Amino acid sequence: MKVTEHIANAKNTVFSFEILPPLKGQNIKALFENIEPLMEFKPPFIDVTYHREEYIYRDKGNGLLEKRTTRKRPGTVGICAAIKNRFDIDTVPHIICGGFSKEETENALIDLDFLGIDSVLVLRGDPIKSENKFVPDPNGHAYAIDLMEQVVDMNNGRYIDEELQSATPTDFCIGVAGYPEKHFEAPSMKSDLKILKQKVERGAEYVVTQMFFDNQKYFDFVKLCRAEGIDVPIIPGLKPITSLKQMSALPRTFFLDLPDALVDELEKCKDNAAAKEVGIEWCIQQSKELIEFGAPCLHYYSMGKSDPIYRIAEGIF
Repeated sequence: MKVTEHIANAKNTVFSFEILPPLKGQNIKALFENIEPLMEFKPPFIDVTYHREEYIYRDKGNGLLEKRTTRKRPGTVGICAAIKNRFDIDTVPHIICGGFSKEETENALIDLDFLGIDSVLVLRGDPIKSENKFVPDPNGHAYAIDLMEQVVDMNNGRYIDEELQSATPTDFCIGVAGYPEKHFEAPSMKSDLKILKQKVERGAEYVVTQMFFDNQKYFDFVKLCRAEGIDVPIIPGLKPITSLKQMSALPRTFFLDLPDALVDELEKCKDNAAAKEVGIEWCIQQSKELIEFGAPCLHYYSMGKSDPIYRIAEGIF
């Protein structure tokens, strides 16, 4: 079942979460162990992130360095299939621009279609650490809207090979990202919303937001979207703070603000255990307020750790 169908069929706010594929060389057992407790709250779907390649340089021993690419977290398609098989639950793979050619993207989408996975979240992806700005694959997409249109084309039976006759259309429900505090590369919120509206007009069926810690940011964002004619479900993305370093790392990494009241409480904490308690309680209160507002789904960024999400869901769902 598609994400939009789950939302439409639900009587109350839906619970969902996002997981990271294990690092290359690790098995899937730990991932299953993190998912297992959260199944108590009957999530209708689980998101699985995709990770682009990174560059490493190896000394060849003659004073020269060899540039090689590595994908630290491979296997999104396989993990989606494994989760679907193990837990009988829908999975939503992330499809990204960075590090993938159009043909690689098409092949991944074909595999997902064969597996019966019918929802995807389309994202540009982040630049890798060795680059100061996003650099697309030479044969790939530079923008999420272009990647999204490739998925739309396949939904209409149009593949890269134009000579294909009577190609079977896919039927993906397409989600895209939204930024309550504006995408950091957008010159203004108005321009950011303009792009988001274009995505919806061209086929996006739901929006998942970047994490935020001030619900008013989400409320204002939804209001602005509706005023622009963006009428698809807007799912708030949430993450509990679990350590003191995240007080500075999250704003720096995700270009967001922390409310003064949250910062004040975190500054009183003497260690990470205390900060984690503050973060969980803050997220619980956020969640309650968002449910009261009528958010269609609460989507939690687990970062591979289920315990904080379990405690939040226990207090909400």
